[in-house]
Amino acid sequence: MKTLDAAELWGQAVERLRAEIGEENTGLWLKPVDVVSWEGGVLLLRVPNKFFSDGIKERYQKRLLSLLREIGGADIGLDFKVERDLARVLPPSDPVPEASPQSDFALTELNPRYTFQSFVIGESNRLACATAESIAKSPGTQYNPYVIYGGVGLGKTHLMHAIGNAMRRQHPKARVLYTTSEQFVNEYIAAVQNNALDAFRAKYRFLDCLLIDDIQFLIAKERSEQEFFHTFNSLFDSRKQIIVSSDRSPKDMSPLEQRLISRLEWGFVADIKPPDLETRIAILRKKAELERFSVPEDVVLFIASSVKTNVRSLEGSLIRLKAFQSMTGAGLSVENAREILKDALSADDAAPVRVETIQRVVALKYSVDVKDLKGHQRTASIALPRQVAMYLCCVMTDQSSTDIGRAFGGKDHSTVLHARKKIEKKVEEDPFFLELINKLQADIKSADS
Repeated sequence: MKTLDAAELWGQAVERLRAEIGEENTGLWLKPVDVVSWEGGVLLLRVPNKFFSDGIKERYQKRLLSLLREIGGADIGLDFKVERDLARVLPPSDPVPEASPQSDFALTELNPRYTFQSFVIGESNRLACATAESIAKSPGTQYNPYVIYGGVGLGKTHLMHAIGNAMRRQHPKARVLYTTSEQFVNEYIAAVQNNALDAFRAKYRFLDCLLIDDIQFLIAKERSEQEFFHTFNSLFDSRKQIIVSSDRSPKDMSPLEQRLISRLEWGFVADIKPPDLETRIAILRKKAELERFSVPEDVVLFIASSVKTNVRSLEGSLIRLKAFQSMTGAGLSVENAREILKDALSADDAAPVRVETIQRVVALKYSVDVKDLKGHQRTASIALPRQVAMYLCCVMTDQSSTDIGRAFGGKDHSTVLHARKKIEKKVEEDPFFLELINKLQADIKSADS
């Protein structure tokens, strides 16, 4: 066997592997590793936490063992000692970058309407809600990470905001941040482009609670996913709370997502199912109370019996009836509710429509060409139809804002988000515009059926 000490043996192996996996992966996974000893044919390595040992085993252990055999002249095993010390990831002696002050975590990141008090509990969501309330009282302890999964419009985002709002009330100085995985990816890309990774990492790694919605959109974005792992590491090791939502259970994710699955399954996983009839009735009553809108009980029962799988559709139906009443002054009955909602009642089980269909129907409605929607004209006659089409793509398809922007001639995702917010505000303020949007949705569904 060649005369090498443990550090030299490991150093040579890392240098050879660096040529195969590149500088970035080497720095990401192998730079934080220290050599402890080389005894009994086993090289003992110290790693910051279990994420590193798991990551190295998954990605590089087989190749490292081969390289160590070539360098050392005999079979050499690898073992890992976990150093549960956040200082190895973010040294406390280093100054905290400017992105970490409390002012960066304003309540505007959380929707104040989404609270535990406004969340209607039923058999379909009781466990998820009880766990969320427990986390809000004692974050970073028993249920960490916490994964909430379920279909679209069932209340996952509501629960996440409720946790954040409750934490901010009980712990006013807590650094709580809600974001989407898409926003996380876009911020990471911008940080790389602007050489601002330190500020990005400080923003996410000095939190008390991180809430990330729609984690499935982070999958298959390798560099962003690796950055999320390291953020996860830092928060988990410092016993800070991590909460994510997904449209599926971790065990139902594809094999390509295995690395993320293993992390998420360390914590507590709870699902939210479609609400039963009693819960749907309770949701409608609560929504009507919040909107200060009196709805006959037979109309409530009719809506609850007709819309079965989506809480968002339930509430949308109620808002539509409110708009009708405010415009006409007429009373509500089951008969006119059936007529007003006839084009929406079948949408509960409908598949997502195509972006091309939305563009075509909106262009026809506003008497413009589809190419104008994809162009760069900013006149009112083009800008409004474009914003309407982008908004409808956001609410009627499963496309990300980045993909939607690409479908509109390469627009930036921020342009799509701006359009969505602007049209949402107009819908809330103008009942006539709401009716226009509802009619467009009906036409789009008919055209795509």
